[in-house]
Amino acid sequence: MPTNCRTTHPPETDPRFEVPLRGVKVGAETRCAHYATERDVIAIRFPCCNVFYPCHACHKAVANHSAQQWDAQADLDEQAVLCGACRTVLTWRQYLNAEHACPDCGADFNPGCTTHLHLYMRGRTQ
Repeated sequence: MPTNCRTTHPPETDPRFEVPLRGVKVGAETRCAHYATERDVIAIRFPCCNVFYPCHACHKAVANHSAQQWDAQADLDEQAVLCGACRTVLTWRQYLNAEHACPDCGADFNPGCTTHLHLYMRGRTQ
């Protein structure tokens, strides 16, 4: 893991990002201690705190509250997914329709993330 990784706890956020972001050993492109492959370059905004985390495990490790999920139908147009490569914030709809790549910069997203959608979106399995 690169040496420029940071762990950020509330109320602080990672100053390298223009959006509020926290997590465990987060790198410059949002890879974290839990998911650090070349394609792990997204962070998800949690509706409970409006803070982006690279993954559900980062939220569990550093947030001081339980995670809440987005509604899979009502919240599709919420800006909730950060591309760590170009820092574009995508709506759920844009992310889900992007076919595992950022529609802005073309960075590859990890297709395995779709198996975890139920942790972020209520009423969504994949």
